[in-house]
Amino acid sequence: MIQSADTDAPRAPSAPSINPSEVAKFSAMAADWWDPKGKFRPLHRFNPIRLGFIRDTIERQFDLALDAKRPFEGLRILDIGCGGGLVSEPMARLGASVTGVDASEENIKTAMTHAQEGGLEIDFRAGSVEALLEAGEPAFDVVLNLEVVEHVANPQQFLTDCARLVRPGGLTIIATINRTPKAFALTIIGAEYILRWLPPGTHDFDKFLKPSEIEQMLADTGLVSEPAQGVSYNPLSDSWRLSGDDKVNYLLVATRPTDAS
Repeated sequence: MIQSADTDAPRAPSAPSINPSEVAKFSAMAADWWDPKGKFRPLHRFNPIRLGFIRDTIERQFDLALDAKRPFEGLRILDIGCGGGLVSEPMARLGASVTGVDASEENIKTAMTHAQEGGLEIDFRAGSVEALLEAGEPAFDVVLNLEVVEHVANPQQFLTDCARLVRPGGLTIIATINRTPKAFALTIIGAEYILRWLPPGTHDFDKFLKPSEIEQMLADTGLVSEPAQGVSYNPLSDSWRLSGDDKVNYLLVATRPTDAS
């Protein structure tokens, strides 16, 4: 259920998935989450293509009716690093029971307020993956991990813990940035320092992960990855599209076999 916007969100504990400097960085921008022309403008432009990919992937995995009004009815979805709820809300509108978790209390308060104004029931929590596991949270049908892994303190432990929350037959979808010269040029030099789409210092190139690295981390947890799906930006149309180029942004889907324990 939605917590009241004026209710203090639970305080996030210290955990390997939480990098305090990264939390502070995004907390400072929390009020801008739903401003399509603000600091999160790149995410607003990117959101339609990743939402389409997420919907198509989930519908295929669970053999859902493509023409249903609320095709995700009955599914439990975890949105890790949910920020202001840009993905949590569409998932709830599609019928899913959504839990959104973020280490920033400010982000969670923004998410709570916006969802409440839209009449959506979403379980937003200020916390961490580790806290969910410690509390014995049941595994989810879908774990969304979108533009998060490049900001955590310990990516391998973070992905391992996230994978533990994927039920047999379920899946996780990861969106992140490749560690390539092209990614450095476009996402850091271009987006942060030339175009000023993002505040300088938003990303640390050394924290970017190659698809093969994520695939190996997930394989160690029993998840089976599909080939990475590239996502490319077209500056002429100011739009994103799925592409065969995963050298910058990419989406990666991994599933837990139904016979997994």
